[in-house]
This record gives sequence, C-alpha cells and structure tokens, in this order.
Amino acid sequence: MAKLTVLTLMGLGLALFRDHRSSYEERLNAFREVKPVELPNCNFVKGVEAGSEDIEILPNGLAFISSGLKYPGIKSFEPDKPGKILLMDLNEEDPAVLELKITGSKSDLSSFNPHGISTFTDEDNAVYLLVVNHPDFKSTVEVFKFQEEEKSLLHLKTIRHKLLPSLNDIVAVGPEHFYATNDHYFIDPYLRSWEMYLGLAWSYVVYYSPNEVRVAAEGFDFANGINISPDGKYVYISELLAHKIHVYEKHANWTLTLLKVLRIQNILTEEPKVKLVYAENGTVLQGCSVASVYKGKLLIGTVYHKALYCEL
Repeated sequence: MAKLTVLTLMGLGLALFRDHRSSYEERLNAFREVKPVELPNCNFVKGVEAGSEDIEILPNGLAFISSGLKYPGIKSFEPDKPGKILLMDLNEEDPAVLELKITGSKSDLSSFNPHGISTFTDEDNAVYLLVVNHPDFKSTVEVFKFQEEEKSLLHLKTIRHKLLPSLNDIVAVGPEHFYATNDHYFIDPYLRSWEMYLGLAWSYVVYYSPNEVRVAAEGFDFANGINISPDGKYVYISELLAHKIHVYEKHANWTLTLLKVLRIQNILTEEPKVKLVYAENGTVLQGCSVASVYKGKLLIGTVYHKALYCEL
C-alpha cells in the first residue's frame, strides 16, 4: 500500500512537472515560427554592436540608447566593458551614434550596466535622463541631466530602495519621480528561476518620489516595459510572459487604477489583432526589446545585438 502511495505521488509530481513545462514553453513562445514582414530601406545603426536595449526619443529627434547590458543568462558581445549611453540624431540623413560622456559625481563607470531608460523635460526645457542600472547585478536608478552642447550627461544622483530590487524598465514623471517595473519578486538567482518556471505572478510596479515610495500595481508574470501616454493620463505596463498590455489611469496622487487589459493574440497569423509592421526570424536582429517611431522612421533596438533604422 505504501509503495502504491509513493508511486501515485511520483506520478502526480511528474504530471505536474510536465504541465508546468508545457505552460512555461507556451509562455516563452518557445515553438513560435516567425514569418518575415519586411520594410523598405532598413539599415543597421552605425556604432551599435553590443546592444540597444532601450531607446528614448526626444521631440526634437535626439534619441538616447542604452547599450552594453549584462544580464544573467543573456549573451554579451562586450563582457569586459562597461555599458554606455549613446546619442543619435534622427534628423540626419545617415544617422550614426556617439557615446555620451558621463561627468559629475558618478566617477566609477566600471560597473555601469544600463537597462531601461526614460527622459523628463521640465518647464525650463532641461532634460533629465533616468537610467535603470545593474552594478554588480544589483538595481539602482541613476539620474542624469543632459547637456546638449557638451554632448554629455551630468550625474546628479543614485537611487536605491528596498522596493526596487529587480528593476527592468522605468518611466519618468519628474526629475526624480518615476514608475518602474520589477521583473522578479526574488533576488536570488535560484528562486528567480523557479518563480519564472512556476509562473508565479509576483512581480510588480513601484512609484518612487523623494518623499514617497510604494507599490503601484502588482500581480504580473514578469512585468517588463512601462510607458506613459503623451497627455500623462495613462500608464501602460507590459506583462511579458502573459502576453498582455495593462492600461492604468494615473491619478493626481500618483495612484494607478486598472482600466483594461489587452491580450496580444494571433500576431503572426493573417488576421492579427494589431498591425504587424516588421518581423524577422533572427537572421537580421537577435533579441529585439524596443521599437520607437519618429517622423515616419522606425528605430528597433535589441538586448545585446545591433539596432535597425527603417522607413515606415
């Protein structure tokens, strides 16, 4: 009888493992086949070789690009070099990038590991760049002031907080005010792996200001990208492994109320729910992470690879 009980438990364990494995592979789109959708006149961005994980474009066409991300389990083409912030002028005929010099209090750049980025422009037209940074695979937010004439970033502040343990992306709503996604609940690599595998929807979004820090939204299966509507009324959060976009209303006290959840379905079929403007199977770009538009031009970034510039 005891043997039957043990065998039964083993069978249940194996069945549960198979169910989780199947679910995990589905959440990762592990067996998805991509049919290429091409755009005219696409070219690699000159000077981007080791990643363009996030892109932020100012209204005047200047684009900031975070490059050189080192992330557990992700390939790096420059493992021994610190990351950098690149600048690209999309008004140029054949734009390339230049590396922005970092000045000010952040003198040690050896561990600079930029991830998500966001800009905020104040009433005096001063531009602040907020950068998710992973020094030694920890999480901080670096606050910079953009100095356009000098083509440099003046470092103003490093932000650390216990509610910012596993940062991914950020959207600035002030010089030192932002919403940010934590893509995992756990910090320990072993526990993070099980969190993803079991589909524990424990990741969350934080609102940060110098006077208040709080969880603004939670219950995500890998909260990833975050952005805000041009009028500042709505916040968009992507739930990567659930293939959903959450739309929140932002209130005057910075709280968020969920309005709707958009599930992206059938994107690679002949009848997608959204318009598919570009797709390819990894022969051109590997690990796409961001796309941004400026005056009919599409700029596509990747976690660790190149960047592409196309005409829409």
